[in-house]
Amino acid sequence: MVACFGASIGPAGAAPGDDAPIQEAVSFQSHGLTLHGTVFVPRAAGGKRPGVVLVHGSGPGPRAKYVPEAEAFARAGIVALAFDKRADGYSLMERDFDLLADDALAGLAALRDRPDVDPANVGLWGLSEGGWVAPLAAAKSPDVAFLITIGASGFDPLRTQTWNLGNQLRHRGVSGAFRDAVARPGALLISETGLFPEAGYDPVPVLERLHLPVLALWGEHDTLCPPAESAAVFQRALDRAGNQHATIRFVPGAGHAGHATTDGFDKVGGLVVDGKALGALGPEYADVMTSWVQSVVAGRAPLSSVEPVPAQADTSVPPSSGAWYEAAAVRYAALAVLLIGFAGYPFTAWFGRREQSGPVRWPARLLSATGFVAVVATVIYLLSIFATGGQGATAFVAGRTLPWLLLQLCTCAVLLATAATALTWWRNRARVGGAMRVRLTLLILAGVVFVPWALYWQLLGP
Repeated sequence: MVACFGASIGPAGAAPGDDAPIQEAVSFQSHGLTLHGTVFVPRAAGGKRPGVVLVHGSGPGPRAKYVPEAEAFARAGIVALAFDKRADGYSLMERDFDLLADDALAGLAALRDRPDVDPANVGLWGLSEGGWVAPLAAAKSPDVAFLITIGASGFDPLRTQTWNLGNQLRHRGVSGAFRDAVARPGALLISETGLFPEAGYDPVPVLERLHLPVLALWGEHDTLCPPAESAAVFQRALDRAGNQHATIRFVPGAGHAGHATTDGFDKVGGLVVDGKALGALGPEYADVMTSWVQSVVAGRAPLSSVEPVPAQADTSVPPSSGAWYEAAAVRYAALAVLLIGFAGYPFTAWFGRREQSGPVRWPARLLSATGFVAVVATVIYLLSIFATGGQGATAFVAGRTLPWLLLQLCTCAVLLATAATALTWWRNRARVGGAMRVRLTLLILAGVVFVPWALYWQLLGP
């Protein structure tokens, strides 16, 4: 398996260079689970060397994704460990940053136990989600000698993901109200459903406990985590910690993972893992990391510094602005009125079988049907955007996706049907009484409540 792994990550038919690292298979235990990895050892002779453990980004984490970084460290004389991310206890709807941090520390312990590694100079490198996990691991253990992050977010995962989704939608031509609906009511809904694990994890308290040397990097074209805002959060938090060795830099021509890109969405060159290009590891990115580690382990950790921050296209927003109408009690009360009013009309039809609804029947049926569809389909569609990462959501007309356009048309139909039902009932009020009057009252009430609900969900936005 090790031989196949090695063959799968290199260019076909290429012979290893003179400085190609030696690869050694390893395994270690964490919370009763055996994790497997590869140690990349410098080929040149030497004594005890510094070491680094590579901490995964989000999603499945085969070690093959981190070979470019591991090789770059090893070529610079730093022993690197890349390991397969756990599958047990980690999925789209289940993850535990504390557990992942313990996995990283287990890998750190395995590296420190090697005879060719200086146990006092082993640190962590974390990408993306690893930018939450690696600092947490560093805060939990004094054995971590240094910390490198790339593409780390200074905000919670939900706010970060909504910013990412906004960028993905903009890249596909989607604009306007739909992106706002994803960022605010959609994000708040998915947070409350519990479908987004670690949604509210706040990295700031952990950053405020870090006193070890920190190198925080962001690609200048990062579209997954807000680079300018995150850099500012890191700087403030590490300043409050009294950290004198925090270096904040940006990698030119690089995307979220520090690999080559032209705009943050494409990948230029590099390995192909599981059918996906990684993008080439830029020489400046590798040099910045390796030279910084060499300075740290030599006892010359750079003093804190911050590079000029590049422009960031959009500003991230929290799911809730704190307005009274965003309170859970208000939103769920409105949703209950809508569902009871719209769905209750047909379900209670048997009450009014003997009553003459006359001309009110058809506008009322239209209001019931369009109102129910608009409410349920809006919720389902926004949940699906988060579940799929916005895949397939492309502009159809005027910056709108086709489903969103249909939902907005349905919303207009609800407003017209509400007015028609109320007006027709008023004109024929003498012929409508009893249970039918109660049903129509609830239905029209739902139509009235639907107006502010649709405004909140951006269904009436441009």
